[in-house]
Amino acid sequence: MTTLIESNEHKSLREAVAAFAQTHPHTTNAEDGKRLWQDAAKLGYIGVNLPEAYGGGGAGITGLSLVLEELGAAGNPLLMMIVSPAICGTVIARFGTEEQKRAWLPSLADGTRLMAFGITEPDAGSNSHRITTTARRDPATGDWILTGRKVFVSGVDIADATLIVGRTEDARTGRLKPCLFIVPRDAPGFERRPIDMELNAVERQFELTLDDVRLPADALVGDEDAGLLQLFAGLNPERVMTAAFGIGMGRYALSRAVEYARERTVWKTPIGAHQAIAHPLAQAHIDLELARLMMQKAAHLYDAGDDVGAGEAANMAKYAAGEACVKAVDQAVHTLGGNGLTREFGLARLITASRVARIAPVSREMILNYVSHQTLGLPKSY
Repeated sequence: MTTLIESNEHKSLREAVAAFAQTHPHTTNAEDGKRLWQDAAKLGYIGVNLPEAYGGGGAGITGLSLVLEELGAAGNPLLMMIVSPAICGTVIARFGTEEQKRAWLPSLADGTRLMAFGITEPDAGSNSHRITTTARRDPATGDWILTGRKVFVSGVDIADATLIVGRTEDARTGRLKPCLFIVPRDAPGFERRPIDMELNAVERQFELTLDDVRLPADALVGDEDAGLLQLFAGLNPERVMTAAFGIGMGRYALSRAVEYARERTVWKTPIGAHQAIAHPLAQAHIDLELARLMMQKAAHLYDAGDDVGAGEAANMAKYAAGEACVKAVDQAVHTLGGNGLTREFGLARLITASRVARIAPVSREMILNYVSHQTLGLPKSY
């Protein structure tokens, strides 16, 4: 798959990552995932978006998204790339103190440390205004004390810390405002419980409990009064990277289906010669290409500093990629028939995984709400 808007540097990066991804077996367990992560990090792929001054590649979200896409297209998506370098690394790079940048960015860039991200709560999914995890100051020490719960937090067991979205009280208005805190994995009162998922993925999902977790004053990332700005600085890259995740997965499924349709012969010609097989695969290819164009637009806008434009484009990219991914996977399974459900061809596991691109980190319905309100100017229903 080619595109006209990539720079020569990005084209070279894409080719190098694609070649690298082919040298690894599919990531089917935690050990495989760890080995792939480490090998990718040694080549500079994990931190390609982070500032060069702190050990990164300086290629922005544009570079990181194509890395994840190509890994996914080879059947080796790394979910934690969305979380550790894209969300957490971006937030720290943009808003962290110099001490936080020096402490975290080099190790996030070289892959030796990972950071998880906790925002979703049992009673606060898409509505972040309902977050109840609170952070209060200890007047005697200046420490922060966090209390609350989080759910569907990826990779907490392999992360060295979790960037937690909590809420602090505004001294002027008395209202709660979102703030971001770095919580070390071994912090007293910080407990995790794995969620029993039917999703077949290397990274596990967790429910977190924060029971009066005491953190030093410098655990707060950025300005206490700029919470929403800092939060969305991480969520836009998250949407772009989720789009890359879906596009890569869709490309992988489509490639397996095309390969099968070229060879599988039931009558006189391979089944790929029949339009009932060929046309849906062609449509899947078109949808994936269109989603990729919107993803690239969103990444370019974000890297150019246009947060407002990137917000709209990132939501659209995530929506388009989720739809394209699900359709590509479904069509691939249908193309292979019974073989599409066997372990040998590796497509059945994508039936569940592809839905992730539709429902996380924000549902397709909430994206449609966003576009209808923010782009079209229609009134809200909630």
